[in-house]
Amino acid sequence: MMKKRSFVKPLSYVERFYRDSADSRSMVSVMVKVKDTDLHILADRDVSKKAQELALQYRLQIEDYIRCVPRFEHSLTPLSPDPLAPPIVKAMLKAGEKTGTGPMAAVAGSIAEFVGTSLLKSYCSEIIVENGGDLFVKKDREATVAIFAGESPLSMRVGVRIGATKMPTGICTSSGTVGHSLSFGRADSVTVIARSTPLADGAATRLGNEVGRERDVDAGIKRALDASRLIDGLSGIIVVCGDKLGAVGDVELVRLGSGSNT
Repeated sequence: MMKKRSFVKPLSYVERFYRDSADSRSMVSVMVKVKDTDLHILADRDVSKKAQELALQYRLQIEDYIRCVPRFEHSLTPLSPDPLAPPIVKAMLKAGEKTGTGPMAAVAGSIAEFVGTSLLKSYCSEIIVENGGDLFVKKDREATVAIFAGESPLSMRVGVRIGATKMPTGICTSSGTVGHSLSFGRADSVTVIARSTPLADGAATRLGNEVGRERDVDAGIKRALDASRLIDGLSGIIVVCGDKLGAVGDVELVRLGSGSNT
């Protein structure tokens, strides 16, 4: 019930062509890669040097913790809180506890948020950090994020609009048909919106597992949406499976053309 991402050896690279569709007008695009952490950052100034330092810093904190607590990397179930853990590890443990997943289910969203929040403190006032399809977003105006759902006919044709007053926020997507993350579901995408990006990441994995591999797609989507109501702190959920879509919560869906308008 988690996204299993190895910190021992790099995972196979998945071409993230959807990054090309991000609207970078008035924002500086930065790519940061540290082992299998692969960030695309849009900010109102060049933050490349500091972003690289932060990505390395937070990865090292997680890697050091794994060396001390090896089960942290591979557990498929929540682990107990650790008051001595670094803040990013505490965030992952908390997300796992709330969503019923292993802590590594929240690793991508946690790195995105911690890097983004750190940059906002001193280096920029607007930022989008994307890490494997998981987003931390803080902008001064509304933003529309396209939903990438693999081969679904709805992929990149539907987006979710986020108002400026609802930011910063996390927008995270899990898929049972795209990418290298471990999923036991069949959804093309489960997108979760929450103030906490680690929580959104863990919840996306958890709810993606609810869309089972049986033929009744409608039942699977409904099960995921129903399960989302049991996770405190989520703002909205969008599930795409084939040509079907379901959503609950504070979600403003928009029809898109052939790309995102972030």
